[in-house]
Amino acid sequence: MTKIGLSEHFTYRKLLRFVLPCIVMMIVTSIYTIVDGFFVSNYAGKDAFTALNLIYPLLMAMGALGFMIGTGGSALVSFTLGEGKKERANEIFTMLILTIVVVGAVLSLLGFLFIRPIAYALGATEAIVDECVLYGRILLAANIFFMLQNSYQSFLVTAERATMGLIISVASGVMNMVLDFVLVGVLDLGIGGAASATAASQFVGAIIPTFYFLRPNKSLLRFVRTHPDLRALGKACSNGASEMMTNLSASVVGMLYNWQLIRIAGEDGVAAYGVMMYVAFIFMAFFFGYAVGAGPLIGYHYGAANHKELKNLFRKSMAITSIAAVFMTVVSIALAIPLAKIFVGYDQTLCEMTGRGMTIYSLSFLLCGFNIFGSAFFTGLNNGKISAFISFLRTLVLQVVAIIVLPMFWGLDGIWFAVVVAEGLTLIVTFAFLVTQRKSYHY
Repeated sequence: MTKIGLSEHFTYRKLLRFVLPCIVMMIVTSIYTIVDGFFVSNYAGKDAFTALNLIYPLLMAMGALGFMIGTGGSALVSFTLGEGKKERANEIFTMLILTIVVVGAVLSLLGFLFIRPIAYALGATEAIVDECVLYGRILLAANIFFMLQNSYQSFLVTAERATMGLIISVASGVMNMVLDFVLVGVLDLGIGGAASATAASQFVGAIIPTFYFLRPNKSLLRFVRTHPDLRALGKACSNGASEMMTNLSASVVGMLYNWQLIRIAGEDGVAAYGVMMYVAFIFMAFFFGYAVGAGPLIGYHYGAANHKELKNLFRKSMAITSIAAVFMTVVSIALAIPLAKIFVGYDQTLCEMTGRGMTIYSLSFLLCGFNIFGSAFFTGLNNGKISAFISFLRTLVLQVVAIIVLPMFWGLDGIWFAVVVAEGLTLIVTFAFLVTQRKSYHY
């Protein structure tokens, strides 16, 4: 198959071929996260499953830096490549990866030391706190690899090696699933076995790209001698602030969801929300994967001042997002009850709660794709402020308000509707930015 370069003109077919590895990569990553939940729920029990879902938002927050530097850094690196400055692009790339390693080590140490009081603060009871700590500490020990794996997903696209990223993600995912089966299903190691399986897969996902970029290669990127560059680091962080905000906000909001659910529905509510999040990971993986794949294209053509191609990418992306949004919504509603039975079919009450919640939550898929792409589009244009503002509204401000206010009127259903309301209100803001900024960026 012919390699597709950043500088080409993109038809629908060529655009989908280019972003497909990123989409599959995101789906695979989501699936092997879900496999953890499946094995823990069905082999280790409801308490262990609740513990996993209670501590998981913290672990995602700890790894959010990798998403920020990966997406924001790839936008800056691809922009620099578009300007024809390849050596400078490699210096920035190398510096950003080293930053992830250093900061990741500090975050891992702090998290490892304070995981128990954090677990209590998140609502852990004596029955599940030890399992929260065990799962958390194992994955915190691998946090640097998790952050690197996240960042490499974007940088491999910029290096025109998206297929390699896909292969690595699939290999990591298969490894995780096999180890889950062996450690949890066969050896009965419970939540510790699930955490070890995930940590091992993250190690593989980080080490292979590291060795690739260390050696001479034919891609656009490789590690070179570099030096601290606070301006470039600041620009990368600014570009990727929306992705950082998305992950941090999702973690904070997840903690708030769990707190409200324990108050209104008990530990069953946390378990039900956990199942819904696993399903949402898969359905939203398309939108996130598309955003990651299209981001370097947008950054490159913006850097090259190719306004015609930038307009072409924008229009095709909106059409693809529209079709995917309708499809995702219909399929997720149809599968709500069957998927609930797969995870918690052993508990009829919990299964019914999960199915209803998932049906309501599915309505958000009709809206979220436009917000995700809108934020990523401005990241690609190196406008981190607008990108971050959209994400800030979508994933934090509006959801927090909705989670607190709606249950006062609708009870448990109000919690499930919170994300739908937040996405709908954010969509108004996203379209307003897209309309008002079109002349400034010529798309």
